[in-house]
Amino acid sequence: MEMGCSGCGTCCVAPDISALGKKVGQRCPHLTENLSCGIYEERPAVCRGYRPDDICLAIAAPTLELRVANYLKLFGMG
Repeated sequence: MEMGCSGCGTCCVAPDISALGKKVGQRCPHLTENLSCGIYEERPAVCRGYRPDDICLAIAAPTLELRVANYLKLFGMG
């Protein structure tokens, strides 16, 4: 069963996105206040490839900041 995206915004903050010059833990400049992508139709291939998975469940938290911290800790970056 495929997991659906929760729209939490973590994948737009936690990982680096070199195609956009975005560093690890830095908020993507295209992430809107409602945690959606401001360039969704033109987003880079790496962003198009993101799929919700067990990592999303492992880092779940009530705020974007806590989810990002959990992501960075999970990968030994925080």
